Amino acid sequence: MKDKQSKKNRNPFHQKTPSKKLDEVISYPIRLNKYIAKCGITSRRKAAELVKQGQIKVNDIVVREPYIEVSEHDQIAYEGNILQPETNLFYLLLNKPKDVITSTADEKGRKTVLDLIPSQGRGRLYPVGRLDRHTTGLLLITNDGDLTTKLAHPSHQVRKEYVALLDEPLADEHFEQILQGLQLEDGLAKVIGLEYANSKQLNHIRIAIMMGRNRIVRRIFEHLGYKVKTLDRTYYAGLTKKGLPRGKFRHLSPREVIMLKHFV
Repeated sequence: MKDKQSKKNRNPFHQKTPSKKLDEVISYPIRLNKYIAKCGITSRRKAAELVKQGQIKVNDIVVREPYIEVSEHDQIAYEGNILQPETNLFYLLLNKPKDVITSTADEKGRKTVLDLIPSQGRGRLYPVGRLDRHTTGLLLITNDGDLTTKLAHPSHQVRKEYVALLDEPLADEHFEQILQGLQLEDGLAKVIGLEYANSKQLNHIRIAIMMGRNRIVRRIFEHLGYKVKTLDRTYYAGLTKKGLPRGKFRHLSPREVIMLKHFV
Protein backbone atom coordinates (compact mmCIF):
# COMPACT_ATOMS: atom_id res chain seq x y z
CA MET A 1 0.00 0.00 0.00
CA LYS A 2 1.30 3.45 -0.83
CA ASP A 3 2.03 5.92 1.94
CA LYS A 4 -1.10 8.06 2.34
CA GLN A 5 0.88 10.74 4.16
CA SER A 6 3.11 11.29 1.15
CA LYS A 7 0.02 11.82 -0.98
CA LYS A 8 -1.27 14.37 1.46
CA ASN A 9 2.00 16.25 1.37
CA ARG A 10 2.02 16.13 -2.39
CA ASN A 11 -1.46 17.63 -2.63
CA PRO A 12 -1.69 20.29 0.07
CA PHE A 13 -4.92 22.16 0.75
CA HIS A 14 -4.45 25.82 1.55
CA GLN A 15 -7.36 26.98 3.70
CA LYS A 16 -7.46 30.75 3.47
CA THR A 17 -9.44 32.44 6.17
CA PRO A 18 -10.71 35.01 4.34
CA SER A 19 -21.72 42.67 3.99
CA LYS A 20 -23.75 44.17 4.73
CA LYS A 21 -24.91 46.30 1.83
CA LEU A 22 -22.20 48.11 -0.09
CA ASP A 23 -22.85 51.10 -2.30
CA GLU A 24 -21.80 51.01 -5.93
CA VAL A 25 -21.41 53.80 -8.47
CA ILE A 26 -22.35 53.04 -12.10
CA SER A 27 -20.05 54.35 -14.85
CA TYR A 28 -21.78 55.37 -18.10
CA PRO A 29 -22.01 54.56 -20.94
CA ILE A 30 -22.54 50.91 -20.06
CA ARG A 31 -23.40 47.81 -22.09
CA LEU A 32 -27.07 46.89 -21.94
CA ASN A 33 -26.59 43.36 -20.56
CA LYS A 34 -24.24 44.68 -17.89
CA TYR A 35 -26.75 47.39 -16.95
CA ILE A 36 -29.49 44.77 -16.57
CA ALA A 37 -27.22 42.64 -14.38
CA LYS A 38 -26.51 45.66 -12.19
CA CYS A 39 -30.26 46.03 -11.70
CA GLY A 40 -30.09 42.80 -9.74
CA ILE A 41 -32.51 40.67 -11.74
CA THR A 42 -30.06 38.22 -13.28
CA SER A 43 -26.48 37.65 -14.41
CA ARG A 44 -24.93 39.29 -17.47
CA ARG A 45 -25.12 36.06 -19.47
CA LYS A 46 -28.80 35.58 -18.74
CA ALA A 47 -29.44 39.28 -19.30
CA ALA A 48 -28.01 38.90 -22.81
CA GLU A 49 -30.45 36.04 -23.39
CA LEU A 50 -33.38 38.21 -22.28
CA VAL A 51 -32.35 40.89 -24.76
CA LYS A 52 -31.98 38.42 -27.63
CA GLN A 53 -35.44 37.05 -26.81
CA GLY A 54 -36.92 40.53 -27.23
CA GLN A 55 -37.91 40.88 -23.58
CA ILE A 56 -36.07 44.18 -23.02
CA LYS A 57 -37.14 47.63 -24.19
CA VAL A 58 -34.89 50.68 -24.41
CA ASN A 59 -36.87 53.92 -24.55
CA ASP A 60 -40.03 51.91 -25.40
CA ILE A 61 -38.33 50.14 -28.30
CA VAL A 62 -37.60 46.40 -28.25
CA VAL A 63 -33.89 45.76 -28.80
CA ARG A 64 -32.20 42.43 -29.48
CA GLU A 65 -28.55 43.46 -29.27
CA PRO A 66 -27.31 42.89 -25.70
CA TYR A 67 -24.02 44.73 -26.12
CA ILE A 68 -25.22 48.16 -27.19
CA GLU A 69 -24.27 50.95 -24.82
CA VAL A 70 -26.86 52.87 -22.84
CA SER A 71 -26.57 56.10 -20.89
CA GLU A 72 -28.03 57.28 -17.60
CA HIS A 73 -30.75 59.06 -19.63
CA ASP A 74 -32.01 55.87 -21.32
CA GLN A 75 -35.04 54.06 -19.93
CA ILE A 76 -34.70 50.28 -19.80
CA ALA A 77 -37.77 48.14 -19.13
CA TYR A 78 -38.42 44.44 -18.49
CA GLU A 79 -41.92 42.96 -18.29
CA GLY A 80 -43.32 46.49 -18.22
CA ASN A 81 -41.21 47.58 -15.26
CA ILE A 82 -38.52 50.25 -15.46
CA LEU A 83 -35.20 48.81 -14.30
CA GLN A 84 -33.09 50.70 -11.81
CA PRO A 85 -29.52 49.70 -10.89
CA GLU A 86 -29.03 48.06 -7.52
CA THR A 87 -26.75 50.52 -5.78
CA ASN A 88 -27.16 48.72 -2.46
CA LEU A 89 -25.38 45.43 -2.97
CA PHE A 90 -25.71 42.45 -0.65
CA TYR A 91 -23.21 39.60 -0.34
CA LEU A 92 -24.27 36.64 1.78
CA LEU A 93 -22.51 33.36 2.51
CA LEU A 94 -24.87 30.46 3.26
CA ASN A 95 -24.05 27.04 4.70
CA LYS A 96 -26.64 25.16 2.67
CA PRO A 97 -28.37 22.20 4.32
CA LYS A 98 -29.44 19.02 2.53
CA ASP A 99 -32.74 18.85 0.62
CA VAL A 100 -32.80 22.58 -0.16
CA ILE A 101 -32.96 23.67 -3.80
CA THR A 102 -30.37 26.10 -5.19
CA SER A 103 -32.85 28.36 -6.95
CA THR A 104 -34.87 31.51 -6.43
CA ALA A 105 -38.11 29.51 -6.74
CA ASP A 106 -39.18 25.90 -7.24
CA GLU A 107 -42.17 24.83 -9.32
CA LYS A 108 -42.67 21.79 -7.07
CA GLY A 109 -42.93 23.94 -3.98
CA ARG A 110 -39.75 22.64 -2.37
CA LYS A 111 -37.72 24.80 -0.02
CA THR A 112 -35.11 26.97 -1.77
CA VAL A 113 -32.00 28.66 -0.45
CA LEU A 114 -33.80 32.01 -0.46
CA ASP A 115 -36.34 30.60 2.00
CA LEU A 116 -33.48 30.50 4.52
CA ILE A 117 -32.92 34.26 4.24
CA PRO A 118 -35.34 36.86 5.67
CA SER A 119 -36.99 38.77 2.83
CA GLN A 120 -37.31 42.10 4.62
CA GLY A 121 -34.95 44.70 3.18
CA ARG A 122 -32.87 42.26 1.20
CA GLY A 123 -33.98 43.19 -2.32
CA ARG A 124 -33.75 40.64 -5.11
CA LEU A 125 -31.06 38.03 -4.47
CA TYR A 126 -29.91 34.95 -6.34
CA PRO A 127 -27.34 32.19 -5.76
CA VAL A 128 -23.96 32.13 -7.49
CA GLY A 129 -23.54 28.76 -9.16
CA ARG A 130 -25.32 25.64 -7.95
CA LEU A 131 -25.19 22.94 -5.33
CA ASP A 132 -27.46 20.00 -6.07
CA ARG A 133 -30.28 19.17 -3.69
CA HIS A 134 -28.32 16.60 -1.71
CA THR A 135 -25.04 18.55 -1.51
CA THR A 136 -24.42 20.75 1.52
CA GLY A 137 -22.01 23.57 2.25
CA LEU A 138 -20.93 26.99 1.03
CA LEU A 139 -23.06 28.98 -1.35
CA LEU A 140 -22.65 32.67 -2.20
CA ILE A 141 -25.88 34.67 -2.57
CA THR A 142 -25.94 38.24 -3.90
CA ASN A 143 -27.68 40.83 -6.06
CA ASP A 144 -24.41 41.75 -7.78
CA GLY A 145 -25.00 40.41 -11.28
CA ASP A 146 -21.59 41.55 -12.48
CA LEU A 147 -19.74 39.53 -9.85
CA THR A 148 -22.04 36.55 -10.41
CA THR A 149 -21.15 36.52 -14.10
CA LYS A 150 -17.43 36.66 -13.40
CA LEU A 151 -17.45 33.92 -10.78
CA ALA A 152 -19.53 31.62 -12.99
CA HIS A 153 -17.47 32.14 -16.15
CA PRO A 154 -15.16 29.21 -17.05
CA SER A 155 -12.27 31.57 -17.79
CA HIS A 156 -12.06 32.50 -14.11
CA GLN A 157 -10.42 29.73 -12.13
CA VAL A 158 -12.53 29.61 -8.96
CA ARG A 159 -11.24 27.12 -6.41
CA LYS A 160 -13.85 24.93 -4.73
CA GLU A 161 -13.17 22.29 -2.09
CA TYR A 162 -15.42 19.45 -0.96
CA VAL A 163 -15.39 16.63 1.56
CA ALA A 164 -17.00 13.46 0.20
CA LEU A 165 -18.08 10.42 2.20
CA LEU A 166 -17.91 7.35 -0.04
CA ASP A 167 -19.61 4.00 0.48
CA GLU A 168 -16.19 2.32 0.70
CA PRO A 169 -12.51 3.33 1.03
CA LEU A 170 -10.93 4.95 -2.03
CA ALA A 171 -8.44 2.48 -3.52
CA ASP A 172 -4.85 3.53 -4.17
CA GLU A 173 -5.14 3.04 -7.92
CA HIS A 174 -8.31 5.13 -8.06
CA PHE A 175 -6.63 7.85 -6.00
CA GLU A 176 -3.91 8.06 -8.65
CA GLN A 177 -6.39 7.95 -11.53
CA ILE A 178 -8.30 10.91 -10.12
CA LEU A 179 -5.07 12.87 -9.72
CA GLN A 180 -4.12 12.17 -13.33
CA GLY A 181 -7.58 13.15 -14.62
CA LEU A 182 -10.57 11.07 -15.64
CA GLN A 183 -12.19 11.05 -19.06
CA LEU A 184 -15.93 11.47 -18.47
CA GLU A 185 -18.73 11.60 -21.01
CA ASP A 186 -18.47 15.40 -21.23
CA GLY A 187 -14.69 15.64 -21.28
CA LEU A 188 -11.64 15.42 -19.05
CA ALA A 189 -12.24 15.94 -15.33
CA LYS A 190 -9.17 17.31 -13.57
CA VAL A 191 -8.69 18.00 -9.88
CA ILE A 192 -6.19 20.38 -8.29
CA GLY A 193 -6.06 18.70 -4.88
CA LEU A 194 -6.90 15.32 -3.39
CA GLU A 195 -6.32 13.83 0.05
CA TYR A 196 -7.81 11.57 2.68
CA ALA A 197 -9.75 13.85 5.02
CA ASN A 198 -9.47 11.29 7.83
CA SER A 199 -6.40 9.06 8.06
CA LYS A 200 -8.42 6.41 9.92
CA GLN A 201 -11.39 6.44 7.55
CA LEU A 202 -10.20 6.20 3.96
CA ASN A 203 -13.69 6.76 2.56
CA HIS A 204 -13.55 10.41 3.70
CA ILE A 205 -12.00 12.30 0.77
CA ARG A 206 -11.16 15.98 0.43
CA ILE A 207 -11.11 17.11 -3.20
CA ALA A 208 -10.42 20.49 -4.83
CA ILE A 209 -11.52 21.53 -8.31
CA MET A 210 -11.78 24.61 -10.50
CA MET A 211 -14.36 23.21 -12.89
CA GLY A 212 -18.00 24.22 -12.80
CA ARG A 213 -19.58 21.29 -14.62
CA ASN A 214 -22.82 19.74 -13.38
CA ARG A 215 -22.37 17.26 -10.49
CA ILE A 216 -18.70 16.94 -11.43
CA VAL A 217 -17.43 15.74 -8.02
CA ARG A 218 -20.12 13.10 -7.70
CA ARG A 219 -19.52 11.94 -11.27
CA ILE A 220 -15.78 11.58 -10.69
CA PHE A 221 -16.36 9.04 -7.92
CA GLU A 222 -19.35 7.39 -9.61
CA HIS A 223 -17.21 6.85 -12.72
CA LEU A 224 -14.95 4.63 -10.60
CA GLY A 225 -17.84 2.70 -9.08
CA TYR A 226 -18.26 4.54 -5.77
CA LYS A 227 -21.45 5.88 -4.27
CA VAL A 228 -21.20 9.34 -2.73
CA LYS A 229 -23.14 9.15 0.54
CA THR A 230 -22.60 12.80 1.50
CA LEU A 231 -20.90 15.76 -0.18
CA ASP A 232 -20.09 19.03 1.57
CA ARG A 233 -18.52 22.14 0.04
CA THR A 234 -16.11 23.59 2.59
CA TYR A 235 -14.31 26.28 0.56
CA TYR A 236 -15.31 28.64 -2.24
CA ALA A 237 -13.15 31.33 -3.84
CA GLY A 238 -11.19 32.09 -0.68
CA LEU A 239 -14.18 31.76 1.67
CA THR A 240 -14.59 29.02 4.29
CA LYS A 241 -17.54 27.92 6.42
CA LYS A 242 -15.60 28.34 9.66
CA GLY A 243 -18.01 29.35 12.41
CA LEU A 244 -21.04 29.18 10.10
CA PRO A 245 -23.60 26.58 11.26
CA ARG A 246 -25.57 24.50 8.77
CA GLY A 247 -28.63 26.35 7.49
CA LYS A 248 -27.31 29.75 8.59
CA PHE A 249 -25.85 32.66 6.63
CA ARG A 250 -23.70 35.68 7.27
CA HIS A 251 -22.87 38.91 5.45
CA LEU A 252 -19.47 39.12 3.84
CA SER A 253 -17.19 41.79 5.24
CA PRO A 254 -16.12 44.66 2.94
CA ARG A 255 -12.65 43.10 2.92
CA GLU A 256 -14.04 39.77 1.71
CA VAL A 257 -16.03 41.50 -1.03
CA ILE A 258 -12.89 43.28 -2.23
CA MET A 259 -11.04 39.96 -2.15
CA LEU A 260 -13.73 38.32 -4.29
CA LYS A 261 -13.73 41.12 -6.84
CA HIS A 262 -9.95 41.04 -7.12
CA PHE A 263 -10.13 37.25 -7.32
CA VAL A 264 -11.91 37.52 -10.65
